[in-house]
Amino acid sequence: MIFRQLFDPTSSTYTYLLGDSGSGDALLIDPVYEQVPRDLALLQELGLHLRATLDTHVHADHVTGAWRLSQRCGSQIALAEAAGATGVNRPLRHGDRIDFGSRYLSVRATPGHTNGCLTYVLDDQSMAFTGDSLLIRGCGRTDFQQGSPQQLFASVHEQILTLPENCLLYPAHDYRGITVTSVAEERRFNPRLGGDVDVGDFTGHMNNLNLPHPKLMAVAVPANLRCGQPDTEALPQETPDWAPLTLRFSGVWEIEPMTLLEHAAGLQIVDVREAPEFIDRLGHLPGARLVPLSQLMGRLDELDREQPVVAVCRSGVRSAQASVLLTKAGFGKVANLAGGMLRWKTEGLPVASGSV
Repeated sequence: MIFRQLFDPTSSTYTYLLGDSGSGDALLIDPVYEQVPRDLALLQELGLHLRATLDTHVHADHVTGAWRLSQRCGSQIALAEAAGATGVNRPLRHGDRIDFGSRYLSVRATPGHTNGCLTYVLDDQSMAFTGDSLLIRGCGRTDFQQGSPQQLFASVHEQILTLPENCLLYPAHDYRGITVTSVAEERRFNPRLGGDVDVGDFTGHMNNLNLPHPKLMAVAVPANLRCGQPDTEALPQETPDWAPLTLRFSGVWEIEPMTLLEHAAGLQIVDVREAPEFIDRLGHLPGARLVPLSQLMGRLDELDREQPVVAVCRSGVRSAQASVLLTKAGFGKVANLAGGMLRWKTEGLPVASGSV
């Protein structure tokens, strides 16, 4: 099985990718709207087809990427039936099974944080995805969206902490950078729900948290009750409009050699190799400007910030770094030549030679 844990730093949300290597089927748990391009890039690089998105609950701190991914991948949108959201292809109940290739997740209802909280358990019970029902050494709040401390206490103790001790637990959030826990750890060390804590202790604690509402709650909850579909019913622009590009999971946009040849007239081509390489056997692209990577940040004023920039090097490694640096410096239209001059030469495309 293919497994990846992804992170959104703005909302401290974990998104989980599960894939079956045999069939190529994949699931995404708790996708974030703004991170959809990242998730699509990873799916493409791993050769996976997204079958469904699964939200653990109606989130109050970020907008789900479920609708956006469905538009791009044709994936089903799965969410608790109890949530009452529109746009759900597969309303989930306790005991349901979600297949992906030869693997599957079992659905356990774990309400209490919200009335529609679900926990997803892998078929061999080696891992479970607990949403906000059980966090690492904590749990979700119980003071809005039909939350109930009594219900959450029962959910955690009956549906999560009854899993095998070595079952790994993956939450929807962690604000300290901790990535995973286990049933055994939470039974023993969770200060709210572990050890000898009873429902009275827990209820008294949760009813006196006095937390402010999440900053994005007024936006996120209505949007998530539409599964993340915008009011405009229009997809945001995901691909730059100045050339056909591919976003890599590294976060770098790439342009194919033939595409660059076709669009070269309107682009700034910046070769970031050292001067001797610019005139070696590989040559350089016609019209390319030599700005070695070591000098790039000191020569930004030589480049037009309004015109797209394509970075080039021998193999695409240094130019990928240049692309990142240019983007951080405020250049809005930047791409890396896929495969660099090695691939350009292999494809028999025109090169220039001569002095710098």
